[in-house]
Amino acid sequence: MLAFPSHVLILAFAFDTERWLGWLGPAGSIIAAVLLVVVCIAAWGLNLVTLPGNWISVAAMALYAWLGPSEGRLAIGTASLGVAFLFALLGEIVEFAAGALGAQKAGASRRSTLYAVAGSMAGALIGAFVGIPVPILGPILAAILFGGVGATAGAIYGEWTDGRSWRESWTVGHAAFWGRTFGTLGKFIFGLAVVLTALIGVLV
Repeated sequence: MLAFPSHVLILAFAFDTERWLGWLGPAGSIIAAVLLVVVCIAAWGLNLVTLPGNWISVAAMALYAWLGPSEGRLAIGTASLGVAFLFALLGEIVEFAAGALGAQKAGASRRSTLYAVAGSMAGALIGAFVGIPVPILGPILAAILFGGVGATAGAIYGEWTDGRSWRESWTVGHAAFWGRTFGTLGKFIFGLAVVLTALIGVLV
């Protein structure tokens, strides 16, 4: 069994989480808070490509709460962290429920489900780069729309290669589109709530 020397454990528990920001001077806490918000916003965008962006934001907030300021306006307490965790959990529930009511309810096979996930990721990435000619929201809307189209294509291909007819495959693909679209939209909205929780946490 791996054992750590007692002096190492003492140093670990005695670690002053304020000092790591000290070398940056008075602006250290502000820089850390800005970085936290930037990381949360970037992670929020990962939800569009079916990655666990909300949980990355929660992990970043937890790391900030541990290593960042322990008091003052820029500090994040357990209440903010708990609220962010709740929003992230609700986002996962919405995404799972939408998927369950989508392709799986339409009788999608496991192969079709895997292809739908892969297709939605590829479609969302393409949509994010291609975009829609709408100011600011264009890439977001395109990622959601193209993600749904990718899920549809993946589900149809999975069902067709599994021996089902085009009519049956289309039914599953249609369900995959709406399941993916509503699931991503719901998770994205709760992700925004996580970002706002982090922002409010370092401002209030």
